[in-house]
Amino acid sequence: MTKWPLACAMAIVAATLAVTASQRVNAATSSVNVLTYHNNIRRTGLNANEQVLTPSNVAPGTFGKLFSVAVDGYIYAEPLYVSNVSIPGKGVHNVVFVATEHDSIYALAAGTGKRLWKRSLIDPARGITTVSAAALNCTDLVPEVGITGTPVIDPNTQTLYVVSAEFNSNTSKYIQSLHALDLHTGAEKFGGPVKISAAVPGTGYGDGSDTDGKGHVIFDAKMENQRAALLLTGGVVYIAFGSHCDIDEYHGWVLAYDATTLTQLAAFNSTPNGQKGGIWQSGNGPAATGSAIFVGIGNGSYDVSKKNYTNSFVKLSQKTLQVVDYFTPTDQQYLSNNDLDFGIAGPLLLPLQSGPVPYELIGGGKDAILYVLNRANMGKYCDGCNPPDPQVVEKVNPGWLLAMFSSPAYWNGFVYQSSDNGPLIVFTVTDGMLSAFPIARTNATFTYHGATPVVSSNGSENGIVWILLNGNGQGPPTVLYAFRATDLTELYNSSRIARDTAGPGVKFAVPTVANGRVYVGTQTELDVYGILP
Repeated sequence: MTKWPLACAMAIVAATLAVTASQRVNAATSSVNVLTYHNNIRRTGLNANEQVLTPSNVAPGTFGKLFSVAVDGYIYAEPLYVSNVSIPGKGVHNVVFVATEHDSIYALAAGTGKRLWKRSLIDPARGITTVSAAALNCTDLVPEVGITGTPVIDPNTQTLYVVSAEFNSNTSKYIQSLHALDLHTGAEKFGGPVKISAAVPGTGYGDGSDTDGKGHVIFDAKMENQRAALLLTGGVVYIAFGSHCDIDEYHGWVLAYDATTLTQLAAFNSTPNGQKGGIWQSGNGPAATGSAIFVGIGNGSYDVSKKNYTNSFVKLSQKTLQVVDYFTPTDQQYLSNNDLDFGIAGPLLLPLQSGPVPYELIGGGKDAILYVLNRANMGKYCDGCNPPDPQVVEKVNPGWLLAMFSSPAYWNGFVYQSSDNGPLIVFTVTDGMLSAFPIARTNATFTYHGATPVVSSNGSENGIVWILLNGNGQGPPTVLYAFRATDLTELYNSSRIARDTAGPGVKFAVPTVANGRVYVGTQTELDVYGILP
């Protein structure tokens, strides 16, 4: 029997442990995917399978910027992540998919940033370019408009769905197109792309006339802003639209397309007999559960007898997009008169609650009130009632909340919310009720409209809240923050070390956390953070 010196034996044990740990990490990296905005169709923002990043190792000495990848346009869309993608001639990779306002999709190796493929959805040689912000007379998206809404990925068919905006200088026409791209190559699938068009009966803005003489409101590819993330559920892709800088004439739209034929199944217009009612949601997508989807609709004409739903959360049937239920605050006219859009941050659908209302939706808007609604019986509009809206489960306005443009996130009985020029705050959730006041707040302030947080954890342990200070996309570098999820103690922020400086900020950008890495989109590059070597 061979006897090993103690030092050698210890080295072997250490090496074995290191290999075992590496195997655990590799096992984790083979299974985690981020296929849609905010991680899931309930829009909770939670990755509960993070086995690398913990509150103990996310710190300035151990965590930081690993590398950057230059891109050709602003990254408004959240980066998406798919494990174990086979790329022809390049092997199998964990891949980050990045969409830019220059109408490009990048497939990048998650560990190194190596470009695996790039697909441009424009063709300048044929006069097809992105849309100039100057042509829209709007500076919400600058300097060009291409891909804004976060794409969505179907892992079963290995397809990425994305909407692009283009201008054809040969015809002077504006176009929006739905693409279905192969994850392995970027090639078009299912006969795509298809040009987006729609018409619904109505006499509102954009009224036209069909062959039977009945008025129809027509989708306007120039005026409609595809800001909200795409939703994929039940074999259907849902696409929502707002506007550019509230410039008339526009409506809110939700369009449903069959995921394998790209055939349009249904169209919902928020104000078919009125005007406005945009669905922006600050990049948040329509949320879904069961047989329904939920969207938040901003200011505009309100009269449900005329099918005009504004300043409301609306519940739509899947595939047919019929209004099943809705909630409108009793002070909707005041909100509309003062440009205090309700619902514009989009919905968060809580997991099943143990209290008297098991199915809940959380959301708010510019009036600085966080609403908890019963999504099984949303309450509609209480005509003649005075606030505080008797049909709601709960309204929270603790004083630390200002106008809300950004969406909340959820983890393990906590709800996280940011607001305009305010801190990130956290509430507890007990039996479906938020704590009357936040249990903690950050020292950091998230200027100009706040930001949308995400959470990583290993189940109910090692919770970390990640959020970006974006500076409204006016030039300052993006700052990546990490906070301990239970009390919002700051763990890390990228502004403290020059090495970790990110690219210039993009409004409402959301970080993606997957397998020990954090992916941050900026105006010029994708920045990647993780455990330092």
